[in-house]
Amino acid sequence: MDMNQYLDIFIEESKEHLQNMNQILLKLETATDDLTLLNEIFRIAHTLKGMSGTMGYTRMANLTHEMENVLQSIRNKEIEVNEYIIDVLFECLDTLEGYVNEVGTSGVEGDYDPKPLIEKLTNIMNNNTESNGDKSDNSDEEEDINKDEKFTIELEEITNNVISKASQSNFNSFKIKVELNPNCMLKAARAFIVFNTLEKFGEVIKSKPSAEEIEDEKFDDSFEVIFITKLDNKTIENEILKISEIEKITIEKIESTLDKEESAEDKLVRNTEKPIDYNKKEKAKTDKPKKVKSRTSKTVRVDIDRLDNLMNLVSELIIIKTRLEDIEDSKVNTNMNEAVEYLERITTSLHDAVMKVRMVPIERVFNRFPRMVRDLTKELGKEINLYMTGEETEVDRTVIDEIGDPLIHLLRNSIDHGIEDPKERDKHGKPHAGNVYLRAYPDGNNVVIEVEDDGKGIPIDKVKNKAIANGLVTEEATNNMKDEEIINLLFRPGFSTAEKVSDISGRGVGLDVVKTKIESLGGLVEVHSEYNKGSKFIIRLPLTLAIIQALMVMIGDEKYALPLNSIKEIATIKTESIRKVQNQEVVLFRNNTLPILRMNEILQVNSIYEDKEELIIVVVKKGDKTAGLVVDNLIGQQEVVIKSLGKYLAGIKVIAGATILGNGQIALIVDPNSLF
Repeated sequence: MDMNQYLDIFIEESKEHLQNMNQILLKLETATDDLTLLNEIFRIAHTLKGMSGTMGYTRMANLTHEMENVLQSIRNKEIEVNEYIIDVLFECLDTLEGYVNEVGTSGVEGDYDPKPLIEKLTNIMNNNTESNGDKSDNSDEEEDINKDEKFTIELEEITNNVISKASQSNFNSFKIKVELNPNCMLKAARAFIVFNTLEKFGEVIKSKPSAEEIEDEKFDDSFEVIFITKLDNKTIENEILKISEIEKITIEKIESTLDKEESAEDKLVRNTEKPIDYNKKEKAKTDKPKKVKSRTSKTVRVDIDRLDNLMNLVSELIIIKTRLEDIEDSKVNTNMNEAVEYLERITTSLHDAVMKVRMVPIERVFNRFPRMVRDLTKELGKEINLYMTGEETEVDRTVIDEIGDPLIHLLRNSIDHGIEDPKERDKHGKPHAGNVYLRAYPDGNNVVIEVEDDGKGIPIDKVKNKAIANGLVTEEATNNMKDEEIINLLFRPGFSTAEKVSDISGRGVGLDVVKTKIESLGGLVEVHSEYNKGSKFIIRLPLTLAIIQALMVMIGDEKYALPLNSIKEIATIKTESIRKVQNQEVVLFRNNTLPILRMNEILQVNSIYEDKEELIIVVVKKGDKTAGLVVDNLIGQQEVVIKSLGKYLAGIKVIAGATILGNGQIALIVDPNSLF
């Protein structure tokens, strides 16, 4: 049975189940007697056991089986939940996540041995529940019973022939009867694991019932196989006993009847035949491991109503296409304007509908943070409350994949640098526990994410001294800098205010990574801080990265697109009003100094309006900063589809991508953030 077709579904569903388990374990930590939570975790563990068993991932199946045993004992009031048990269950969760990630990358579970964790779970059971009896005491008795057990699987002539030829290549042949636990929920999955385990060490040449019947679960609690291998019966028994929910194993060595009965003539014929290489399959497994393409999540769950809306709009599109064809055939253009307007309305609605299909709640990112905060709290010995709001805010699927790491850096920063130790908070009259707020909300065509804490804030003097010590700025320059400009030094590569390097911070890569990643998504980061009251990091991101509203402009004889969400206003200025300050052109605009950037020089194109007395400027913004971009002419607002420049043109800072215009020409999209 080829299970690769189900691999993507397995990975996606496993990640979802593990995320739910993570959330429920966090709740269980504060409500240890809540039976509903216990039942939910048990159901998730049971589901994961079945899924991994069916796919043949024995480590996952065995670990979740032992988790089930512990959870069942807790449900039966035989074990009382404590901090140690919660920690062990979290360890199991992390291990399962590691297995799933490894499956997504290589198609196999990886080499991590779950035995230490299984031992911890077994010890929890042994220390809190009465022993169910020592199995080793009965092993001899069971072995005697196994010897007397009768097999029903029959050796046919063709089977005997294969066994006989295998014996010539020094292979052993066995009849194996496997009896499953009567309470086993997924018998077919358990049988599949047994077959998978056996095929690692040899070849199953016959089974009773047949493989198809076993797959369809058309058998009771036992099945039999004929197995050819180089292993001895004790090793086979040990390998099968590693699989959970196996009640009993009966193994009997087969002596081929053909070996006993064959004539001298048959023997001569047999000796001239080329022996079958039963090692071929084994060699193939060891010498040429199967390469599996790395799998990342490519699916989005979509509300059926959104799909219905999408289908209706596509239907409308087909109708208007037919209508336009009729107008063309009749050579009458009276209704053309009306049809084009109708088409424009449909395409706009279609764009909105497709955007909504791509949208997923930011909850998918937020859900991982309570666990992270819990672990950091224990590691740092601080008391921290995490408050999350706006989890239902929707963002583009591509943004979801990229935003996780920046938020992890910001939260770790707040917890490590921002929130003080409980004693220090008591001195300043603050609540004993620190508060971290994670918020998300839509703002026009953007999504805003805020990470705020009520800690000590950013020490301006410390940042200034560290920047001078690192040679980032001179002492004279810092005297003329505003507090906001000094805080922005935190985003410089390699900058850190931590006194020592720890597992959490101090290497100076955090905020640099945040800034780089957010700006690559077309967003920006702002920081507000008040000493001894706290800090707030504000991230602004575009709703989607695929289609944007842009202002089309002419620079020289080329068309360029400027993203509309970066534009503050459009104005004209007198050429004579431009002044130079420290080799930078500026103009007094609305009683503020506005830096002027000549786009023809930046983009290295010839301007055709260089001698004009009045210049057209597009005022763009990035946070609190503004700049005036000099352009030759304005074309108008247009919806553009962003196309990547590809890996050969990657790293061109001023250009964010390209778009194809209605006439087939290509226009480059300018990234205003890179100009500041």
